[in-house]
Amino acid sequence: MNGEVKSDTGPSSSSAKEEEEEVELTQRLVYMWGYLPGASPQRSPLLSPVVVQIPPAVESSWKDVSGGGCGFAMATAESGKLITWGSTDDLGQSYVTSGKHGETPEPFPLPPGVCVQKAEAGWAHCVAVTENYEVYTWGWRECIPTGRVFGQVEGDSRQRNISFATEQAVSPSSHGKKSIVGTSSQSEARGESTKKRRISPSKQAAENASQSESNDLSALPCLVSLAPGVRIVSVAAGGRHTLALSDIGQVWGWGYGGEGQLGLGSRVRLVSSPHPISCIEPSSNGNGSSMAAPGVNMSSEVQCGRFLGSYVKRIACGGRHSAVITDTGALLTFGWGLYGQCGQGSTDDELSPTCVSSLLGIRIEAVAAGLWHTVCVSSDGAVYSFGGNQFGQLGTGCDQAETLPKLLEAPNLENVNVKTISCGARHTAVIADEGRIFCWGWNKYGQLGLGDVIDRNAPSEVRIKDCFPKNIACGWWHTLLLGQSSL
Repeated sequence: MNGEVKSDTGPSSSSAKEEEEEVELTQRLVYMWGYLPGASPQRSPLLSPVVVQIPPAVESSWKDVSGGGCGFAMATAESGKLITWGSTDDLGQSYVTSGKHGETPEPFPLPPGVCVQKAEAGWAHCVAVTENYEVYTWGWRECIPTGRVFGQVEGDSRQRNISFATEQAVSPSSHGKKSIVGTSSQSEARGESTKKRRISPSKQAAENASQSESNDLSALPCLVSLAPGVRIVSVAAGGRHTLALSDIGQVWGWGYGGEGQLGLGSRVRLVSSPHPISCIEPSSNGNGSSMAAPGVNMSSEVQCGRFLGSYVKRIACGGRHSAVITDTGALLTFGWGLYGQCGQGSTDDELSPTCVSSLLGIRIEAVAAGLWHTVCVSSDGAVYSFGGNQFGQLGTGCDQAETLPKLLEAPNLENVNVKTISCGARHTAVIADEGRIFCWGWNKYGQLGLGDVIDRNAPSEVRIKDCFPKNIACGWWHTLLLGQSSL
């Protein structure tokens, strides 16, 4: 039982005492598995869950897990510190983004007094929300909007000259099953055949060049400048773009938008400051009902218009696509569509938020997005997936891509209600009721936590003794779990 659960009816003195004892007998633990090259001296993949020790200096317990990005992991402490680990000194941009902490988890150097509530990481940039509803972000400079920068630029070891060519040399092998067709962001699917990432000639040249700021493509933590009065409560990070959700349900976006992942109605290669994204617009007939967002075709507008709702309550970013959920449970997607990851029945890009009409009548409560796929969960715990499926990441039992949402009817999920979901680059992880954990998809680096490196195209259960899962978060090639465990 979760020691933090309290009785709403007011427990008796004896039961209250039992609760206090139970709190003392449990603790929150973070488990990791998959490819975190700096997380072990051998720099080998972690095929099964391993406990992560919180830094003693933090003097706090774990609060939540945030997945992490390319080769590094992130989690938050109850004290508000953001903890990072896993990257090493030859991992290019991830080395900068993670804080270079390697095997030992350490607080990321944010400004003094910053208390992080939530954090997310994309391919090689991070974004965090504070208790004051402010947003900090750092990593690849093209992902970072204008704002107040913190840290020492001159002589700071966290500032390195990184070439854009590093995008194309920082991913483990994708088995060569399917190549990306697209713009300069081919990086998210390309990589080498060894676990240790090689350094491209252009990157090496950049690192050997002078330290001129014109070549410096990494950015220190930046306080994002938003419109006055905007209070951010949630963030999502994609390959090279970021979404932020305000307390009134407005979505903001910035970064790379070449496939429409910023939902602005056009292909914008770089948005250097946060822009509002119109997901829901008031009806022009004055009856107060909601209509579809700009860019939704007429047939979709007729079907979706009155169902969209009044505000957005969930956001998610994939490699180059995005998804949002409204207060009525409607799912809207936008961005890259080559593998059907927008769920619109085609492989076209969606330049504006577009209702996934095939899910109308089903209340969607959670959504997660990977490099080429999207997975969502309904209010009754059913799982729907769509997009690329080269490694079984859709969990449908085969490797066929799906351009429309497909209900998962796997035997392992029969009579199971899924509550929490997360996507890595090419794998998926969920927590179901009764504390069960399931993973599926790409497993070359043990990111499924099943003790081997065999891909799974259907949900497989991950068993961790004496652990009740609280949250799960996938990095690009690894998985983190927050659990409640007996001491």
